[in-house]
Amino acid sequence: MQNKKVAVVLSGCGVFDGAEIYESTLTLLRLDQNQVSVTCFAPDIEQMHVVDHRTGETMAESRNVLTEASRINRGSVQPMNEANADDFDAIIVPGGFGVAKNLSDFAVEGSECSVLPEFAQLIQSFRAQNKPIGMICIAPALLPKILGSGVSCTIGYDAATAGQINHMGGIHISCDAGNVVIDHENKVVSTPAYMEAQNISQAAEGIFKLVDKVLAMAQ
Repeated sequence: MQNKKVAVVLSGCGVFDGAEIYESTLTLLRLDQNQVSVTCFAPDIEQMHVVDHRTGETMAESRNVLTEASRINRGSVQPMNEANADDFDAIIVPGGFGVAKNLSDFAVEGSECSVLPEFAQLIQSFRAQNKPIGMICIAPALLPKILGSGVSCTIGYDAATAGQINHMGGIHISCDAGNVVIDHENKVVSTPAYMEAQNISQAAEGIFKLVDKVLAMAQ
């Protein structure tokens, strides 16, 4: 696995309004265990809103997604518009509501959602170069909007979200937290993580499998 380069897209910091911290950290850990060179990216935009993670209440303030994402990777996060698929062997996107609120408006619009153009274009560029894409937790829900109909993926067993994926033209495959779904044609690997996981160990099992599969698929 040595010398591979992977881009990781973060959508803020914190499960309710940004990137899920455990999912992000587990992804970075497994990549590091495989001696992979990692660059984290996040869009330089304002969050949809800010949530008090202790109470679940929306707060009357604004935060920047790039600034918040830098909390996760000890400050080392680049603006997403600087990401180029030419420079990497694969891309992985951890989950968290930031995917559905900042990288898209899926949290509000569901199957009628739109995806942040620079994020969609980045994922599309990896697909165009036949490079593997890892999508974790809620992130796979955006795949039909980004890659088109027929893409297979999982968000676990949640019927409502699975139905929205199918409505957008995707093919949802049920899966538990410890496993992955692979779309070989599109080179997409997905895992439910905290859509199904009851603890960090369960999330780790699926995320580690996803990272390993993505690296194995990388040329």
